[in-house]
Amino acid sequence: MADSLRLVVPRNERSGFTDDPWPGQDRGMSLENSAAAISADDPATRASVTLLPGSHRRAEGGHPWIYSNEVQMGAAAKALAPGTLVTLRRADESALGVAMFNPHSLLAARLLDRDAGRAIGRRFLMRRLERALRLRERLFEAPYYRLVHAEADGLPGLVVDRFAGVLAVQSNTAGMARLEPLVLDALDAVVAPEAIVLRNDSPARILEGLARETRVAKGVPAGPVLVHENGAVFGVDLLSGQKTGWFFDQRDNRRFVASLARGARVLDLYCFTGGFAVQAARAGAAAVLGIDRSEPALDFATDAAARNGVGESCTFQRGEAFGEAARLAAAGERFDIVIADPPAFAKSRKEAPAALRGYCKLTRLAAAATATGGILFLACCSHNVGEEEFAEAVRRGLGDAGRGGRILRAAGADADHPIHPALPETAYLKAMTVALD
Repeated sequence: MADSLRLVVPRNERSGFTDDPWPGQDRGMSLENSAAAISADDPATRASVTLLPGSHRRAEGGHPWIYSNEVQMGAAAKALAPGTLVTLRRADESALGVAMFNPHSLLAARLLDRDAGRAIGRRFLMRRLERALRLRERLFEAPYYRLVHAEADGLPGLVVDRFAGVLAVQSNTAGMARLEPLVLDALDAVVAPEAIVLRNDSPARILEGLARETRVAKGVPAGPVLVHENGAVFGVDLLSGQKTGWFFDQRDNRRFVASLARGARVLDLYCFTGGFAVQAARAGAAAVLGIDRSEPALDFATDAAARNGVGESCTFQRGEAFGEAARLAAAGERFDIVIADPPAFAKSRKEAPAALRGYCKLTRLAAAATATGGILFLACCSHNVGEEEFAEAVRRGLGDAGRGGRILRAAGADADHPIHPALPETAYLKAMTVALD
């Protein structure tokens, strides 16, 4: 693997897209050389962090997180560099496991393994990646999926989305950022991708004291990056699209909504690059209107409609979802299916009350634009909003709109986004399909 230059790609903060996606040359870093530069983890000499009395119980029950107020945060612990691998110990000094430690974060330690004698290196990472890959290969025939879903796949803070020979990788914790060269080396060994893009631009990195950046770690794809889903093909902007460029979590929800779309007029209020809209059109929708405020995303949606032979039935226009829903309803427009899959309204728990008011208002506006007997699909992707809270916001919104109905389906993310049994936060996606009277 050849050495080459590192690139930090400037982002257009207004749209979330770069002005120059996939600029021309190979700008990958050398994965082999970077991985070799990391000091080997030796359980015998690794630093230790001791918990306060009783603070081990939740972790013993399977929870992978330790909070800062559960740690004996003495001078030695405070002096550890963010992301340091440590042996976690109970108050009696018995070993609890090996973890990534950040003394400056509220979430101070993330367990990697219950065996404190386990060395965390290339072999460990390869085994976790191989396990994740085997599961996805059982779930999906084609290599388009979330390969690694952080804690649920035993790799806290790591997200890897696979687009055949191209990977989008996101390291959201200081520990995973320190291990990143080893992770890339392990991915190269297990998956052998043609290209790897690092989407290290998540707001979660700020809480870990990490810089936000997007860069190419290996190669350049030959041609546009494509994703194949439910028989359709979409272009993906890995360098500047939202999150990692595509929302695999909604795959099954897009399939379900499309199954209801034959002959329907469809309104997609947050259409992004056309996932719901194009699938509905392919399933026989009479007409589809997609709304989004990002012009580059709309260009991708238009391309996807043409690529899948439904360009004539799809219209995409720039607009703000709340305003457009209100305008369409006031103009007497009614749609057989209305889809509202917004970005997260709550980035933190303190923002949850305002977010719930937003979901209530969105439901009211979307319901007003839905025809009698129509279908309303609503989603919430914020883990800071609980399932019951979201359902109550939807109920209040329907009441405010004077609409009755019944819930046809309550769902979450597709199976490549597994849920950690002890972490309800990993069940972040809530989706409701409602048949309105």
